[in-house]
Amino acid sequence: VCLWSHDDLFVRLSGCGVTEEGCASLVSALRSNPSHLRELDLSNNELKDSGVKLLSAGLGNPHCKLETLRLSGCLVTEEGCASLVSALRSNPTHLRELDLSYNHPGDSGVRLLSAGLEDPHSRLEKLNQQEVKILPEYSAKC
Repeated sequence: VCLWSHDDLFVRLSGCGVTEEGCASLVSALRSNPSHLRELDLSNNELKDSGVKLLSAGLGNPHCKLETLRLSGCLVTEEGCASLVSALRSNPTHLRELDLSYNHPGDSGVRLLSAGLEDPHSRLEKLNQQEVKILPEYSAKC
């Protein structure tokens, strides 16, 4: 489902069977016209780390203006978190909301994401990690 609001584009593909192959197509679209997509919901798809790694390459594009990325229940682990954090560091100015609930980042992934929240250039305001094991020292930041 695509929704337009003036120049903004919202794409919701939750539970649509999107896999790594679908992520490759999305990244191609992001690279060709990255400036209008504001929200991308890929929740409840089997993206896995390989798909998130592809998406992260698109997020790292300086022309990407994505503000909300929903990856709830996408089988993301520490490796996928590392890719996301790397992308956010290379293009920190737009993403404000990241939903990684119902994934399996492990303690290392949570540490990486928490460090990303502390980056002074990051505009990330909301990190949803519901039903993710979080270390006590990081839970106050989420």
